Amino acid sequence: MNTQIILDYLEGLRTHNEREWYHEHKGEYKAACGEFEALLQEMILRIGRFDNSVLHLNPGDLTFKLVRDTRFSHDKSPYNPAFRAHISSKGKLPIPTGYYIMIKPGDQSFLGGGLFADMFQDAVSMVRNYLSQNPEEWNRIIHEKEFAACFTVKGTALKNVPRGYEKDHPQAQYLKHKSWYLEFPLKDQELLDPQGFLDKAALLFEKMKPFNDYLNRALEGFQMPTR
Repeated sequence: MNTQIILDYLEGLRTHNEREWYHEHKGEYKAACGEFEALLQEMILRIGRFDNSVLHLNPGDLTFKLVRDTRFSHDKSPYNPAFRAHISSKGKLPIPTGYYIMIKPGDQSFLGGGLFADMFQDAVSMVRNYLSQNPEEWNRIIHEKEFAACFTVKGTALKNVPRGYEKDHPQAQYLKHKSWYLEFPLKDQELLDPQGFLDKAALLFEKMKPFNDYLNRALEGFQMPTR
């Protein structure tokens, strides 16, 4: 696999974020997509060594479109110059939580995990309820030495602890959250060594697995809304 092809295409799209350039460079796009899917296939195999729930996945089903929804945005550029994928037992659905990859030139790439989607109120309530009842396990996970050396829990949050929960709860800080996720930043240079990148990513994903597992226990039984 050639990650340089991925970065070169995305850098071109970032510089020329317009429909004419995009359609004129469909060949480069297809080549870059092919390299990204090859990277994802290898990543699935490596994640499968510690989480076999992902081994059935097809890389092509895990990726997100480049096209942006600009209806409610001040930024009207038509494309997001990034290749993104979510690897979980149910593919790219936000729930259950899994392992997220974004490749974006300009040292904007990152590896992620946890629950990014705060628009599902039922899911938010399920995590808060589980967290309120299982604070010690949460505390152990986020303060485990190797985990804490790599990750800080992020997420959109309320100013106050929501109604129905103790204001002095030991995890009050996290009960305010509406999403609970991790991000590990990557520099472009790290991506130029595909095998080194895969090794690093697999190690980081393995470290975040207990965090994902905790959230997925909280989200057991959640049903994605139907359109």
